[in-house]
Amino acid sequence: MEAHYAFLVEARLTPVDPGLTIDSPVVERRCLLAAAEPGDQGWRLFRDLLWRGELGDERHARALIAEKLGQPVEAVEFRAFYADEPYLEALKSAIRDDLESFKADDVTEVLSKYFGSSLEVGVDPMGGPDGSGNSGTD
Repeated sequence: MEAHYAFLVEARLTPVDPGLTIDSPVVERRCLLAAAEPGDQGWRLFRDLLWRGELGDERHARALIAEKLGQPVEAVEFRAFYADEPYLEALKSAIRDDLESFKADDVTEVLSKYFGSSLEVGVDPMGGPDGSGNSGTD
């Protein structure tokens, strides 16, 4: 059972040696943040980060990713939430058990309110059948 938040992150490479110059110091990379298992501490992160599949508060997301990355982040965009079937079922169950805190009538409403159309089920977040990013057709 696993799930990941996928972000596009912009960070600036800042050399500590003034003699080093970097051509195009801003780098853009896709980052995956493992989602906590439903019911565990931090499992409601989507509620704090997302609204209709977009970042609700980019400053908060930048601070979170910067903390995890260990360096400042200039920009962050939410791209998708990847989950396998067992994770999605556990997530639905945890939401169902806590519907009142989401101020929603049902699980579908909660998923729609926070994830919008960004929920990707059964898709490898690394883009390949083995997680390598290779499609296997090379």
